[in-house]
Amino acid sequence: MIKEAGQGMKENYLLITFPSIPENVGLARVIVASFAAQLDFTLNELEEIRVATSEAVSNCVIHAYREQSGEIQLELKIQDETLSIKVIDGGCGISDLDLAKTAAYSTDPERMGLGLVFMESFMDQMTIESQLNQGTQVLMVKKPERSKDSNDDGQ
Repeated sequence: MIKEAGQGMKENYLLITFPSIPENVGLARVIVASFAAQLDFTLNELEEIRVATSEAVSNCVIHAYREQSGEIQLELKIQDETLSIKVIDGGCGISDLDLAKTAAYSTDPERMGLGLVFMESFMDQMTIESQLNQGTQVLMVKKPERSKDSNDDGQ
């Protein structure tokens, strides 16, 4: 559903649920990039959005469900010229969020542990809510730089 909001601004949303298998990481990247392209993002910003989404979905595949498959919910929203990406799993949760956000920390010794660092640096805002054995929700928000510049009227 697309709804006109004010002076040509559009609101839109998408909700999709898919299995936590590696093949769906690339699918999530493409879906989010296509959805984000409705806003005035640069190619570099779109790549940052793809990487942040890839990292969030990969974390669900690798860490949330460990050696089994579960569901990942991807919620996308455009409102007030801003993109919101929510990635939700019902997996094991994160026991120590502060530690998880530390560069080079990973529960998997074969991983670099930079996913959350990349996600946070590529997006304007990132919040994580997690409960052990109930799952994790990551919310990432980004506004196109060109929109920020044109809306910077001292408010």
